Amino acid sequence: MDEKFMLRCIQIAKNGLGTTAPNPMVGAVIVYNNQIIGEGYTSAYGGAHAEVNAIKSVKDISLLKSATLYVTLEPCSHFGKTPPCADFIVKMGIPKVVIGLKDPHEKVAGNGIKRLEESGCLVEVGISKNECEEHHKRFLTFHTKKRPYIILKWAETADNFIAPEPTLRGEKKKPYWITNSRSRQLVHKWRSEEPGIIAGTNTVMADNPQLNLRDWTGKPPTRIIIDRTLKIPSNFHVFDGKQKTIICTEVEDCSQFEDNITYKILNFKISLPQQLCSLLYEEQIQSVIIEGGCKTLDSFIESNLWDEARIFKGATTFRKGIKAPEIKGIIKEQIQISTDQLTILKP
Repeated sequence: MDEKFMLRCIQIAKNGLGTTAPNPMVGAVIVYNNQIIGEGYTSAYGGAHAEVNAIKSVKDISLLKSATLYVTLEPCSHFGKTPPCADFIVKMGIPKVVIGLKDPHEKVAGNGIKRLEESGCLVEVGISKNECEEHHKRFLTFHTKKRPYIILKWAETADNFIAPEPTLRGEKKKPYWITNSRSRQLVHKWRSEEPGIIAGTNTVMADNPQLNLRDWTGKPPTRIIIDRTLKIPSNFHVFDGKQKTIICTEVEDCSQFEDNITYKILNFKISLPQQLCSLLYEEQIQSVIIEGGCKTLDSFIESNLWDEARIFKGATTFRKGIKAPEIKGIIKEQIQISTDQLTILKP
């Protein structure tokens, strides 16, 4: 029964995907006599946490003194945007708390559990541990490895090309689609779920991508654009000012910078992936999709800095062009999306 209720916590927690960061997307349920009497998940950043939302959803609060609270991650014990959840649980008299994972955040790190136990609350930790770790993979990677959770994403043709040769393109700079419209909509959904998206100079110059949300609703990711010499024209979509954009360059001359764009100076004479990871950590970007191009993707693969690869295989062929990256990993999932096949790899 404990695992059943914890899996329900994970299920409802996913409602917060893309809105809670930098807070984790936590789920909580309250159980009385093996029946769920309250549920909640973390509100958008700045709002109430899952435990508070679950408690406030209970119609008969007198039942709380005989109930069990299930939660995917250790309740917080410090003041942030909201008061400590552990204190609220104690205040409401809940006698037992079942926790999926201990929180690695330095401001919590066992203090929430300690607060509950000192109040006389019975605490169990580690229920559905593997499932909770998978669910909280972004938050855990960010706080234990001090870098974002990195998702590589690309589409390749049936003959393994990621882009056509220039003669196949028209004069207007725009994406050359390999996948079908359903796959493209899925990518826009993914963009709404991650706070950052990376693209290299060649991809931006060839495709003039918007890197925004058009086929899905939600908060668009921060664009991180690699542009060593600031060669991308200012009339390209990445300079449209419609979402936060960071340009990574080696140019220090501020007179070349565009208004309303953030510029970060990197050392292009050494490996970029680690520098980008450090930058994203400083910017509190817990996860990122790397959408290209091949050079950027290869640099992360070669540096062994990736946590997931999402690879579309389309039905079209190019015969010649830019070869798709080569990557080795464990197949986590394969999905057929009309004419496309999506393969998801883990290292």
